Amino acid sequence: MTTGRIRFIATAFVSIILLLVARILYIQLYLGNDLTIQATAQKIVAMPFGASRGNILDRNLIPLTNRSQKYDLIIKPLEFKNNNKINEISQILGLDFSDVKKNIEARKEPLLIEIDKDKRDLLKKENLYGLSLINSLKRYDQSTPAKHVLGYLNKTDMVGETGIEKFYDNTLRSKSPNKVGVIMDGEKNNLIAGLGYRLIKTQDTSEKMNIKLTLDYNIQRISENVIDKYNLKGAVVIEEVSTGKIVAMVSKPDFNPNSVGDYLQSPNNELFNRAVASYNLGSIFKIIDLASAYSKNIDPPIFYFCPGYVMLGDREFRCSTYAEGGHGQIDLHEAFASSCNPYFIELGIRTGDTAIIDMAKKFGLGMETGISSQGIAESSGNLPMPNNILTHGDIANLATGQGDVMATPLQVADMVATIANGGIKNKINIVDSIVDSEGKTIKLLGNNEGKRIIDKHICDKIKNLMEEVTISGTGIRANLDEYGGAGGKTGSAETGQYIGGEKIVHAWFAGYFPRLDPKYSISVFIENGKSGGTVAAPIFEEIARNILMLGL
Repeated sequence: MTTGRIRFIATAFVSIILLLVARILYIQLYLGNDLTIQATAQKIVAMPFGASRGNILDRNLIPLTNRSQKYDLIIKPLEFKNNNKINEISQILGLDFSDVKKNIEARKEPLLIEIDKDKRDLLKKENLYGLSLINSLKRYDQSTPAKHVLGYLNKTDMVGETGIEKFYDNTLRSKSPNKVGVIMDGEKNNLIAGLGYRLIKTQDTSEKMNIKLTLDYNIQRISENVIDKYNLKGAVVIEEVSTGKIVAMVSKPDFNPNSVGDYLQSPNNELFNRAVASYNLGSIFKIIDLASAYSKNIDPPIFYFCPGYVMLGDREFRCSTYAEGGHGQIDLHEAFASSCNPYFIELGIRTGDTAIIDMAKKFGLGMETGISSQGIAESSGNLPMPNNILTHGDIANLATGQGDVMATPLQVADMVATIANGGIKNKINIVDSIVDSEGKTIKLLGNNEGKRIIDKHICDKIKNLMEEVTISGTGIRANLDEYGGAGGKTGSAETGQYIGGEKIVHAWFAGYFPRLDPKYSISVFIENGKSGGTVAAPIFEEIARNILMLGL
């Protein structure tokens, strides 16, 4: 054999050996974990655990979900054969020994129990065999803000069930959740030595995506705390005047997202989002009366005599001052500030129902705002059809926001924001974008359109009247003169319903602040609050004052 042939054979042999070594290293170092999982996949009994799910963030990237610590105990039943520690575990967990023993003996798959920190510390100290402790973050707890906006997950498969969680489920959900499993001998049903129980981590290498909302965590928390402080049932919506972004949306009472089933039959309707539900509007609608009259170049009466009521046919429409004999001689400023019904009924008849309804539609009443396309289901409210308004009495109901006039707290906040913004109505947004783990924008989801629906000089006239409401009118308890002033309007809306023989009357206050350069509009709705001036207005004042004091 020639030297050249020997060298060729030796080179080929060495090359083959090197290739085999390289292949073995590649399998061991890069494919080992995948192949282990694939090899055991047909013999594993597992349950999803700790699924990596994207966060829901506020406008400043403050997390609204995953805010508190969570502790999970994993009990490995097959490792408790001939184990006398079950009684000790039962005592620490505060559970019945026989129930725990029966549960452990009846299963092979891991048993997952959420525990508190004290129990975690005791179990950790005991260092018991057959147990594992895992620290993670709770998706929600009782203090989670904006629960009606965020929604909640189906506890069975951790899929979004309502709200943002449902609408953006595909963006937020991990494609490959972690699992806790037991790997068995397929023939004898025994633990495989060296594998047994193990945490199988996701192999999904794609980056977790988060949903960024327009909500402001601090403003949302302020608003919720104020409503909770007085134990009120209702809603608060706060809109950024210049952009149309919703910075707070509160509905009370709310619920614990981890135990939704407890509320399904509740008479308090905790799962119901009052911020986007329709309610009788009352005197808040007088803003629309003025806007429609001014737009038709109809000047409100300079002076008007209010006897406390007005008769239209055989129907009597009363003023809030009926018992005192009316307001007497008043001008527009006094009529708006004191919410005189006869004055605005007269103005509504002069303006006409068609003009009033058309103006209400321009402000978005009677139609959805559009946040339903961002995951928040909403009511469209209601406006009467012009062909259903046949008499002056029907116009009287329209002009005073009674009868068929209904709107949501969200629509009311936007109506006031449009006035404060000089007649430019912005597209409402509650979702901003999809962002990565570093807060970088992946995709914008908001719509930043705006259009003028009414002249600025008309809005200036209305703002002047709304500011008078907080200085000398029914909204004096919403006065913010010490912090830059405010403008607003009260409403006490009769519903035609009764509880125990007593009328149900909803309380409203809607306003903006600061007075000279409005930043936010706030709509406050208190269910059966009776008086907008005495119940809803102080809520506006306290929320706005806290926002201003914190420089938000």
